[in-house]
Amino acid sequence: MSRRFVAGETVADLIAATEAVNKMGIRVTVDNLGENVTNRDEALHSCKLYHQLFDEIEKRKLNANVSLKLTHMGLDVDEQLARNIVTELLQHATQNDSFIRIDMEDSSYTQKTLDFTRELHRRPEFKGRVGTVLQAYMKRTEDDAKLLCSEGIRIRLCKGAYREPPEVAIQEKSKVDENYVKVAKQIIKSGVFHGIATHDENIIRELKSWAIAEGVPKSAFEFQMLHGIRRDLQQQLAAEGWGVRVYIPFGTEWYPYFMRRLAERPANAIFIAKQLFR
Repeated sequence: MSRRFVAGETVADLIAATEAVNKMGIRVTVDNLGENVTNRDEALHSCKLYHQLFDEIEKRKLNANVSLKLTHMGLDVDEQLARNIVTELLQHATQNDSFIRIDMEDSSYTQKTLDFTRELHRRPEFKGRVGTVLQAYMKRTEDDAKLLCSEGIRIRLCKGAYREPPEVAIQEKSKVDENYVKVAKQIIKSGVFHGIATHDENIIRELKSWAIAEGVPKSAFEFQMLHGIRRDLQQQLAAEGWGVRVYIPFGTEWYPYFMRRLAERPANAIFIAKQLFR
């Protein structure tokens, strides 16, 4: 089952999956699975692997950028270590005319992730080279989106996959969907290139119709989806001329990654089970 959603354990597995998706006219963001490393050596190993990814992307001329988690870069071990690693990776990304997406983690990391991203983006050499993720079920997201857009920072907007308390997160699905559409429209018209990450066909249909009615060009943003989920919809959107990017994870940490996600939120398990038949 995991092979459907994870490219494999090696860089070679990832490259093969990325090339296959690119051949369908679909962009990719790659991610080495892992989070919450517990020591400096693990963080430096993660850094080395991401440098290898940038080299492979450049060498093979893949239409791909990278996503990473700050805790995978050592944030819990030493914040300065994480800062140094991501800065080094951003220098590599800039050299290759590429981009790094700093993934959002649970709410205990939200402010640090945003501060980290904004700090890096302020550096002239990294402007437009680093972005982050906002989750529509978080009550603070609308305000965070306005702030990031005002600074020209690229956002991936998703609904949210972590179990969060009602103090910080919207609990009702219909209200999450409503907030998602509201924030999506807000950021699409900001003039900054963003990623609209959803597999919800109703939301996609609404945003497509709205964008056409508002005269928003198809090149102004992209839809983003997970590897192996709604492949039919990914190809349909690409065929219609919309930008599409697929998130392809790989690595030896695929099992704990899936178990954590499924344990945190049972709805994730139901969602994944449904995709096996799509």
